[in-house]
This record gives sequence, C-alpha cells and structure tokens, in this order.
Amino acid sequence: MFAGRNVLVAGAGVTGKSVAAALLGTGAHVTVTDAAADRLTGLPGGVTTSAGLTTPPDGTDLVVTSPGWPPTAPLLVAAAEAGIEVIGEVELAWRLGQTLPDPPAWLAVTGTDGKTTTVGMLESMLLAAGAEAGFRAIACGNIGLPVVDAVLGGYDVLAVELSSYQLHWQSSMRAHAAVVLNIAEDHLEWHGTMAGYVADKGKVYDGAGLVVYNADDVESERLAEGARARVGFTTGTPAAGQYGVTDGWLVHGDLLLAPAAEVRPAGRHNVANALAAAALARAYGVSPEAVRAGLGAFQPPAHRVELIAERDGVRYVNDSKATNTHAAQGSLGAFDSVVWVAGGLLHGAQVGDLVAEAASRLRGVVLIGADQDVFAAALARHAPDVPVHRVPSRDDDPMLTAVRVANAMASAGDVVLLAPAAKSHDLFASYVHRGSAFADAVRDVLAERG
Repeated sequence: MFAGRNVLVAGAGVTGKSVAAALLGTGAHVTVTDAAADRLTGLPGGVTTSAGLTTPPDGTDLVVTSPGWPPTAPLLVAAAEAGIEVIGEVELAWRLGQTLPDPPAWLAVTGTDGKTTTVGMLESMLLAAGAEAGFRAIACGNIGLPVVDAVLGGYDVLAVELSSYQLHWQSSMRAHAAVVLNIAEDHLEWHGTMAGYVADKGKVYDGAGLVVYNADDVESERLAEGARARVGFTTGTPAAGQYGVTDGWLVHGDLLLAPAAEVRPAGRHNVANALAAAALARAYGVSPEAVRAGLGAFQPPAHRVELIAERDGVRYVNDSKATNTHAAQGSLGAFDSVVWVAGGLLHGAQVGDLVAEAASRLRGVVLIGADQDVFAAALARHAPDVPVHRVPSRDDDPMLTAVRVANAMASAGDVVLLAPAAKSHDLFASYVHRGSAFADAVRDVLAERG
C-alpha cells in the first residue's frame, strides 16, 4: 500500500513521530517537516527531515498531516493544488488496519464536549468485559495515544476519541459504532464556518455499523438521520429502544445498567456521556454487568468537574476543561448553589443564554481574564442581583485573588466552581495550567484560614 512511495509527514510532534515510524515499517520513503527545526529530533532512523516546507518536495506521492495543521496551511494548499492526496493520521491508521489479518474494531467518539470523559468510561467498560472474555482494548486518538500506534499494537477493540480536526482529514473509516455526543459552536477559526465544523463532526457516522446519537441534541440527531442502524440516548425517560434514565437508573429497555448516582464526575452532562459509552460498549457485546463495573472503576480525568477540597460545607470544584459555553452549561447545571469563577478568551462567543439559564443557581461571580466585559454585561442583564467581582488584569496572581474573593462569597452548601466558559491563553498556558492554578489557590486559601 505504501511501500516505495514518497510520503511527506507534516508535523513532528507525538503524532508525526508515530506516523513516520509506521510508514517506515511499510517500506515507504518518509520525509518529515515542521515549522520549528528543533522539533525535528527523536525521529526514527531512515527519515529525511526538512524544516519549514511550504511546498511538497518533488516526487511526493502522499502527505500525512498532523491534526493541528489547518487546511489553509500553505504546504497543504500547495499539495492539494498539485493533485497530491492529503490525509490525516486517523485515515492512515484505518488504511493500515485494513491490511491486518484481524483489524481491530473501532468505537468512535466525537462531539464538542465530553469526548475524553466518554472515551475513558468506554475504555473502562471494555477492560472490565475483556478481563473475562479475553479481548484487549485501549483508548486512543485525541485522548493521547496516536491511533496508528493502537492499530498496530495488537488490540481487538479501540475506544477512539476523534476531534473535528482529525475527522476533517479522514474518508475511509467505517467504525463498528460511533457517536456524536453534542454540537456547539467551537473551532470556527480552523473550520471557517459552523457548517464546515458540523460536517466534519458528522463524518464519524460514515458507514458506521451502529450510529449512536444524542436525542437531546438537535444536531446530533439530525446527523444520524438516514443511518441504517441507529440508537438514541437521553438523560430523561427514554422512548422505546433508547438508552435513558428511569427511576434513578441508566437503562436500555428492561436492562438496568447502573445507578445514575454512581456516575462520576457528577452532572447531567456526564450521565449523558455514560449513556453514550454504554451504548457503544453494548454494541461490541459488553454485558450490563461489565458496563456497571466499568463505570465503577472509571477514574475521571483531572480538570473535569474535579472536587479539589471541601471545608465547612463549601465544595471547591475545578472544571477548567469547560473552555466554551456549552461545557460550562453542563458544569453549572450539576450544582444547585454556585459561586462561579469564569472568564478568559471567548473568541466572539456570547454568554447571554448561559447566564440566563444559570442565574437562579448563582450566589456570586468572580470574573478573570480578557473578556470580562461580555460576562459582566450578560450578568447585569440576566442576573442583576448576583454580586460580581472583577479581578483586574494587572493583578499579580489573578487566580489566587479570584479564589479568595469566591471563598468570601461562599456559604455552607455552596460550590465554588471554576467553569470558565472560555479559552485560557490570555492568562495561562493551557486549561491544565489554569486548573492547576485554581487547585493550588484553593489549597493556599484554605491554609490561610487554618
């Protein structure tokens, strides 16, 4: 398939290195390029490197791009204009998998929010079942492990997290089962339009053996229309054939899967994630008992509705991963009485609907970051009686100040919740950095109180 072909790999990060190694294993001639010359290290022997290419070398037969490179990147535009096929690592992984005697089954997860949590739950369910049935399973993709490494690793089934970037560059994948968890405005600077973003998300359903959709999300359900085999899930009472919640249990028909109270992290949106994971696992034949065992064994990832501390009846919860309004809506909806730490870079997103829905739950708001004016205007309009404190941009330690103010606002029964509804890069290196700063600040403030 690739032997003897000249393949250019765009991007020398973790994914690019795995792609280069996999291609070398097929007998391809591999060149790797990256804008940063210092990243072109640690590559397998036999790879040619060339920093900063904006056009493919003469004789290039194929370009494999890392997911962060947008379609507008000059190198990718030049390749397309020259008639050279451009694919992503996911497409490469699928093609390589089809050459194996027993290709692994793919259970594919995408959506604006909840992907990593859902894939983690799904992997845990598969591992619980595999321990008895003797099959091997692993989570891969946008969750960390490149898909190409998982495909070539001898696994029987993959829980695959797929971003819209990854899906844009794939065309052949035919998942055993797939889900679009939800759709909300995000990454428009990469996709150009909302329609382009939605279309790329919907590619996860192409040829899937079973299409799993969110019956509470209009776009997810619309994308599933016409599928030859599909099943919905809802956090309400399910219609016939759907997954849902009845009498406090996650159910599918007459099957009791797990008590909703056992789902972690807390929140209705994570119940939805658990239902989606259960539907995918059941599509692979996982028993209801293994579904419950997997949910019980699942360790939620950091910075996602993560309880940091509890003192005097006040809980301090880190949901720094709530980087857009849709994610923050789920987080705010998980608690009845909230002192909300919010703010950052909105990239043009509006927060009026989010504030209006959350207003009755808010006991106070502390704003940080660049786009405080947008939050403040929405709060003045929809929650005028809620106290709002704005942390000045000149503050030497804005998160510590924010937690001190939030702590002063909170009373027993409240949750001090970091759910920024915005990107982090105005003040922090990443959402992880922001969440860690919140956790450190909580510990410092509680230590100050003694």
